[in-house]
Amino acid sequence: MFYGYRYDPTFIFLIPAMIFAFYAQTKISSTFNKFLRVRNSNGYTGYEVARRILDANGLYNVPIEMVRGHLTDHYDPRSRVLRLSHDVYNGTSLASAGVAAHECGHAVQHSESYVPLTVRNTIAPIASIGSQAAWFLILIAFVLNMMQLFDLGIYLFSAVVLFQIVTLPVEYNASRRAIIALEDYGLVGRDEVYGARKVLSAAALTYVAATVTAVLQLVRLLIIRGRRD
Repeated sequence: MFYGYRYDPTFIFLIPAMIFAFYAQTKISSTFNKFLRVRNSNGYTGYEVARRILDANGLYNVPIEMVRGHLTDHYDPRSRVLRLSHDVYNGTSLASAGVAAHECGHAVQHSESYVPLTVRNTIAPIASIGSQAAWFLILIAFVLNMMQLFDLGIYLFSAVVLFQIVTLPVEYNASRRAIIALEDYGLVGRDEVYGARKVLSAAALTYVAATVTAVLQLVRLLIIRGRRD
């Protein structure tokens, strides 16, 4: 990468993160697809798994909707809606059960005002702005030689880093809740929980990779800023 018409040696910081991110994405895709072909012996669809977990936690008012896309499953805290992709919503696989249970974990977190989730939801709007505006400000800073804009870009990107860091405990806690629910409510066979656990563990790697990438990117920006001084 180049900055100020010179090669930027700090770009090397991102190479390990890029390799890790590629591995994490490959891992979740292969693991999900593998266990998408392994049927849950109880025959529950992802929708049924989610509905049972939500109802068991008193969340009768949380609707479940089907959303387009692959691995687009999520819980929307603003509208209090749980959305599952087609493969998960209608699927009877271990992968479907694991992902559906994980998203229910977020709904339960929300209902309990789980602190890390509350913090993440509070940071989310700033992080969203930061992810879009930070690089624009940094580019303009170089063009106009206005380091105040560079500093503002760093501050905004710091919100993105903080968001990624807070996301880790949120996601790991949701996965832990998911595995417990699958076992306690008998939604998958005792000897099948491992499949759902592997899917969720692979998914967790993508969040770790995103966090590592964001942190190293911030370190890189701080080094560049220091050199400009």
